[in-house]
Amino acid sequence: MSVVGVTLLGAGCNSGGTSRQEDLGRGIVRGTLGAQPAGGMRFAIPAHAFSLKGQVTAVEGGAYVLQEVSGIERRVAHDENTRIDRPAHVGDRIEAFVDDRGRAVLIRNIDQDERSP
Repeated sequence: MSVVGVTLLGAGCNSGGTSRQEDLGRGIVRGTLGAQPAGGMRFAIPAHAFSLKGQVTAVEGGAYVLQEVSGIERRVAHDENTRIDRPAHVGDRIEAFVDDRGRAVLIRNIDQDERSP
């Protein structure tokens, strides 16, 4: 018995030569909620959210600790649904919009806003 016209591909590879696992990973970084496109964020802030502004004094996994101008420290919790223009570090000034459950819905860095004339 002879076999004619059979092409063997590597295990788990498609006809383009890339693996299924590799195909699954395409676009993950660009689609991450935490990474927002340059040029500003377009996001509706819920009517029930309130704004907190302050300097980040600590980063605790799923929260930032902010010190407001008044000196009061507040813990701002965030999760995978929070829109963040860029990750904050200790010393950064941020504005957080917090919902009625105490979770941040939007966090944006305001260092650039305060430096520009």
